Amino acid sequence: MINRDYKDSAPGTYFHIYNRGNKKEDIFLDESDFKFFLFRLKQHLFPDEKNKNRLVLMPKDSFSLISYCLMPNHFHLLLRQNLDTPTSKLLLRVCTSYSMYFNKKYDKIGHIFQDQFKQVTVGDNNYLKWLSCYIHQNPKVAGIVKNIEHYRWSSYPDFIGKDVTGMCDKEVILNQFKSNKDFKDYTESSYEIIKNKAELAGLTFE
Repeated sequence: MINRDYKDSAPGTYFHIYNRGNKKEDIFLDESDFKFFLFRLKQHLFPDEKNKNRLVLMPKDSFSLISYCLMPNHFHLLLRQNLDTPTSKLLLRVCTSYSMYFNKKYDKIGHIFQDQFKQVTVGDNNYLKWLSCYIHQNPKVAGIVKNIEHYRWSSYPDFIGKDVTGMCDKEVILNQFKSNKDFKDYTESSYEIIKNKAELAGLTFE
């Protein structure tokens, strides 16, 4: 059963979290925007004691990032909640910080994101595996790239060893395959299936 209640919270649970720009407008306009969002996310996933005097960070090991993709007008995160801290606290801090940065940089006022973020509880390994592929296929389905390993703002290059960022706990996905190559083949050969299933589930790429 798919549950989109963003208030759900339970240690050990995997969540697909996504949100788009207000009025479907772009929220990442240049390279530095993508980098800033990932920087803030990383600060909360891996809190540094040196930053606690100037930032209110998440407790250490509150969440594990499994995979992600930042698109020009929306983002997808696959997270595991490890402690009692709910995902809403993480998203509030990351998105509030990013909104302040964005409004200041582009001299804007108002909401950057569309309403509350959406959250889907991931109930089994098959859905977890498919969801990671779905997230990584976003740039190709949207027509941004022909080959998803060339898209810089997703965790896919990290999964296939092209660009190791150290942000993702990849093993929960990769352990379901015989090798990284099997994962790559599965992801890239599932393009049409993922696209069709996503449309049926009401998920969006753009």
